[in-house]
This record gives sequence, structure tokens and C-alpha cells, in this order.
Amino acid sequence: MTTRPVGLRPDAAAWPTATTRLAGVLGHPIKHSLSPVLHNAAFAEVGLDWAYVAFDVAEGACPAALASIRALGLQGLSVTMPHKAAAALACDELSPTSATLGVANTIVRRGERLVGDSTDGAGFLASVRAAGHDPAGCRALVLGAGGAACAVAHALGGAGATRVGVVARRPSAAAVVAALAGPFGTVATMDDAVAADLIVNATSVGMADTPGQGAIPLGLDPRALHPGQVVVDLVYHPLRTPLLIAAEVAGASPVDGLGMLVHQAGLAFELWTGIAAPLGVMAAAARISL
Repeated sequence: MTTRPVGLRPDAAAWPTATTRLAGVLGHPIKHSLSPVLHNAAFAEVGLDWAYVAFDVAEGACPAALASIRALGLQGLSVTMPHKAAAALACDELSPTSATLGVANTIVRRGERLVGDSTDGAGFLASVRAAGHDPAGCRALVLGAGGAACAVAHALGGAGATRVGVVARRPSAAAVVAALAGPFGTVATMDDAVAADLIVNATSVGMADTPGQGAIPLGLDPRALHPGQVVVDLVYHPLRTPLLIAAEVAGASPVDGLGMLVHQAGLAFELWTGIAAPLGVMAAAARISL
């Protein structure tokens, strides 16, 4: 494995070289991605002669992109919207989690084979635990029915949550997500928010520069929030979303979305390199870029 001195930032005049290994992220749009910031900071910190770039790949073109990347010999890939399902189908092999969810957000090169994995759920759990909270034994309420909600519900079901309620605009979609939590999953309503120990916003509502900016997801009444609850918002731009501000006011414990972003990226880094990810460096790089 090619290395350079730990912590050394590459000299633009001499790097990258013909021996630099390449990793990257596929998505569309992709210019907003913090993944290059996170991973390039991590590579520099541990002294790896790797570089990480973003590829804007149009919807429907993921299989062709993966074929090209396979030929070019990239060492690892992150995958974001809208390609996670297509990436899973194009891989040679899937991890059990990725196979269950039907998506891949991380691709590892093992010889000539591409192995798809999903680090979102594990990254979510790691971020909640790092904030001082244990999902085991909790009554959770997950807001949303997209890919993030699927990963979170599946992770909570495996982490010992005693109830994983899912709220979505369409009950049929909520039922699909709830099933991923196993016997603990159920379709819920916002009336269940008061009794929840852990509330997770897995929608994009509250994200800056979107129609949902400034809103609280799915009509959640802030009066349902109270001390003793943990409220997680997977949105990280801004870090203090309307939901987290309401949680603070109510005396609940807020957890922002940067932790999940960093931890899922750290898990991908470890899968590619076999080296423990410098999570503190990655988080600091992300905060500077927000």
C-alpha cells in the first residue's frame, strides 16, 4: 500500500502521481457532496497516497459508470442518490445488509469483483451512541419512507429497539419500511411521538435551499417533544434544523446529522483501506466546509 508521511498534505506540484490510488463518489447532482472533503482529509491524516473525487453520473447511467470504473481500477466507491439501488444490482456480490435493503452506498474492490455494502444504518447507530445514547430498549419513531428511513429502521430493529414505528405520507410505504425492523416494526402516526424515546427525521424536510427549509417534518407538533427524548435529524445542512431547535426548546436531547455522515463515511474508509478512520479529522473537515 503506497503511503506518504502521516498528516502530510500533498504538494500540488508533485501530487497526485502515477502511483496514487483513486476512490470516488457517484451521484446526481453531486456538486454539494462533502464526501471528497471527508475522505481526502482522512487519506492525508493517515498518510495514504490516495485521492477521492466526485463523479456526476446521470440517472440510469450507473451500470455503465461502474463498468468504466471497474476497467480503470478504482479502489473504492461511495454511492449516493439516485444510484444506490442500481449500484446494488450492478455489483458482483452484496453484504447481507445491502442485500436486505436492496441498495449499496459503498462498493469495495476485491480483486476483479465489486462488493456492495450499506454503511448508512451502522453509521446511524454509531452516531447516536457517540452522542451518548443507546437505542437498545427504546421506543423509536422514524419519520420518512425513503432509503435513509429504510437503513435506520433496519438498524434499530437489529440494535434492540423494542418498537420501531414509521410515519410516512403513505401508510403503504411506511409498512414497507417498518417490515425492515422485523417484529418490532409497525406503522405509526404522529400521535405516537409523545411516547417515543427516540425520534428520527429521515426526510429532507428542514434542509437548507429546499422547499422544506424552515419546516418541521410531517407536521410533527413540537408540543409532543419533551425531556428524556432523543431527537435525531439526519439533515446536516444546516446543523441546527427547525426540528432540533424545537427539541432543544422542549428539553429533549438533539443529535444532528453530521455524525451519521461522518460515521458511515468512516466505515467505508475502513472497508477500502483496512485502516481505522480518523473520525475526528473527518468531522472537523466537514464542519469547516458547511
